[in-house]
Amino acid sequence: MKFAVIGGTGLIGSQVVRKLNAAGHEAVPHSHSTGVDVITGQGLEEAVADADVVINLTNSPTFDSASLAFFRTSMDNLLAACRKGRVGHVVILSIVGVEQVPGLDYYRAKVLQEDILKAGPIPYSIVRATQFMEFIDAVMSQGTEGDTVHLPTTPLQPIAAQDVSDTVAEVAEGPPLNGTLDIAGPDVFPLDELGRITLRAHPDGRTVITDDGAGMFAAVPGDVLTADSGTRTAPTHYADWLS
Repeated sequence: MKFAVIGGTGLIGSQVVRKLNAAGHEAVPHSHSTGVDVITGQGLEEAVADADVVINLTNSPTFDSASLAFFRTSMDNLLAACRKGRVGHVVILSIVGVEQVPGLDYYRAKVLQEDILKAGPIPYSIVRATQFMEFIDAVMSQGTEGDTVHLPTTPLQPIAAQDVSDTVAEVAEGPPLNGTLDIAGPDVFPLDELGRITLRAHPDGRTVITDDGAGMFAAVPGDVLTADSGTRTAPTHYADWLS
């Protein structure tokens, strides 16, 4: 099969490309660096031409209200190009529980992206993942003040990017779901405890302070970003990933 991976040079995209090519497919990465711009549409029709499946892993450059315009424009442009190219399956990556956090602009933007895809003319699949293990350090950095890290007790179920990439590739190889597959890591932690676990494994002089008003995850109600009974569980544990 031929795959066009839009956003194919990033954390997830590069791994998806490697996995699909290793399986004997033709997976081509596309991004700004290859001359493809999902906002202006530059290079998009050429990128998806003759592809059996298009995997869209592009992301907004900001997490504020501007992300709504990014996902609206990028999805409109992508679906128009895919329709012209007679693409038979479009796959996107989203977030577990995203529709339950309307207070965050970025989460509302991801819901918009999903809704545009669902309403479009092309068979689709949506893979929703929990928070990436690779992003925990960035979350901690955002909450750092001097030698302390302010983190809320929001429950998270971190997943390794490799497990996400494996699932995206698997879904892309199969028939369109015309629905959503949720995937999560095997363990649930309060975010403040995740910070402490991280610093015990890789101490750098910082300590964690529990602060339920700190950072974007303070706006998340309850355990909506963790798995429910229909969620697939990925194999990689956070402690193993840290080591």
